[in-house]
Amino acid sequence: QVQLVESGGGLVQAGGSLRLSCAASRPTFSGHSMAWFRQAPGKEREFVAGISGISRTGDIDYTDSAKGRFTISRDNAKSTVYLQMSGLRFEDTAVYYCAARTWGARPVVTTAEAYAYWGQGTQVTVSS
Repeated sequence: QVQLVESGGGLVQAGGSLRLSCAASRPTFSGHSMAWFRQAPGKEREFVAGISGISRTGDIDYTDSAKGRFTISRDNAKSTVYLQMSGLRFEDTAVYYCAARTWGARPVVTTAEAYAYWGQGTQVTVSS
C-alpha cells in the first residue's frame, strides 16, 4: 500500500507561484501513475494534472484551467511528484490532493475513482 504525504501548500497572492510536493512511501513509486486533484468548498473534487508511471513516459494531462500555468513532474529516485503552479488565481484556492493509481495502472485518467491511494491534502489559498 502506498502512503502519500503532500506539502508545500500555503497562502500566496494572485499571480504568484507555489510548488506542491507529494512524497510516496513505496519504493515501487515509479510504477504508479500519479495525479493531483483539488477540492474547493462546496465543489466536487476535480482533476488538476496527472503523469504516467515509468512505462508511460510522456503521458501527461492537465485540466483546461491549469494548462500553461501548472506543471506536473516526478522524481522517481525521490519517490516524489510535484505540481509547480504559476500565475495563481483566486479560483485556484482549494485543498490539493495527491493520488496514485495501483501499481502497473500507468495511464493517466481524470476520474477520482480510478485512483487507489490518496494523501491528506494540502491547503492552497490564493488572495488578492
